[in-house]
Amino acid sequence: MKSHPSIGFWPLVWAQLWARPGVSLLNLTLLSLGLAAVAFVTLVIRQIEDGLQRDVQGIDLVVGAKGSPLQLMLAGVYHLDVPTGNIPLSALAAMRAQPLVREVIPMSLGDSVQGFRIVGTEAAYVAHYGAEVAPGQGRLWQKPLEAVLGVDVARQTGLGVGQHFAGAHGLGAGGTEHEDAPYTVVGLLPRTGTVLDRLVLTGLESVWAVHEAHHHRDEAADHDEREVTLLLLTYRSPLAAVSLPRYIQTQTPWQAASPAVELMRLGRLIGVGTEVMRGFSLALLAVAALSVLVGLIHAVRERLPDLAMLRMLGASPRRVAALVLAEAQLLVGMGLVLGLALAQGLTALLGFWLAQSRSLSVMAGVWPPELLWLIPGAGLVALIAAALPARTAYRLDVTVLLQTPR
Repeated sequence: MKSHPSIGFWPLVWAQLWARPGVSLLNLTLLSLGLAAVAFVTLVIRQIEDGLQRDVQGIDLVVGAKGSPLQLMLAGVYHLDVPTGNIPLSALAAMRAQPLVREVIPMSLGDSVQGFRIVGTEAAYVAHYGAEVAPGQGRLWQKPLEAVLGVDVARQTGLGVGQHFAGAHGLGAGGTEHEDAPYTVVGLLPRTGTVLDRLVLTGLESVWAVHEAHHHRDEAADHDEREVTLLLLTYRSPLAAVSLPRYIQTQTPWQAASPAVELMRLGRLIGVGTEVMRGFSLALLAVAALSVLVGLIHAVRERLPDLAMLRMLGASPRRVAALVLAEAQLLVGMGLVLGLALAQGLTALLGFWLAQSRSLSVMAGVWPPELLWLIPGAGLVALIAAALPARTAYRLDVTVLLQTPR
């Protein structure tokens, strides 16, 4: 390493870093991958957890047909599973008559458009998430076969206000279309960050009308046989959490699922996988830090004569040690920038794939607080990796070194 007293501190650090380009590139690659893995796992897990919490907020109980409680919640709250069946329309009146219940939102599922679910419900479902149709984007449905689209539905289907579409039987793409009962788009919802973004919303009457037309049945005759898929309940008092689920389970032919309980169960199911991902990313980062440590140790050993020359030219022990520390900080800083960019890119790809599969929403460009902790964390990694080589440089004995044959 040739140097000159007039060379600035950071240019000298830069020259030191790339004096061994192969080793530096390897360390930079390992650091970038390690930091990208940590950032990617943090981004995805945080967004999924936040999304699950937003979708379930204010929903205390899901009532539906007998079956798996977790399946009932996934179908009714997150729309990620098929429902367990239908319950009679009389269940809606029965739950609204309960003094412990403040609000009941009915939902009818069964159809979709290009893979997006058509949900028959009431305007209270939109209001539950604090959403409303933006000015100039139409209005909520007011009569049968009018529909409002979430932002992801509108973007991927290309449908707009005034256009028509036919629902398909089933909750996935490829079902038989109900061409004899087309819907009209009357409104578009803005992005809410909730499950509404990927739903087609309409009235309960629309779902009944479509299926009555499909089966050529008489509307008046079937009024008493009408069904809904499930009910979303909000409690009036904490006492309801103790008594109402037990009452529904034992005194009615229906099933009650508590989203809070099922969300904890879901967390346990996916918790092992997330911990494995976290462990793998941290292990990769530890390997990268070890590689930087080994690289700096070898670099300091190779540069001992040059470092001794710097000392002879007037550099203090602290300045020589600072050169080693700064080299590690510069390397880790570049790795951090590249790692965060890579993590955001991978998140964007995952978000695109999830959007195509009509699943949970994950977006790039999000910076949760946990991600910002990577900045001081990366600095700590650099400090730890450079501590031993910097100590060696600081304790350099110039007299002994210059007497040693090269």
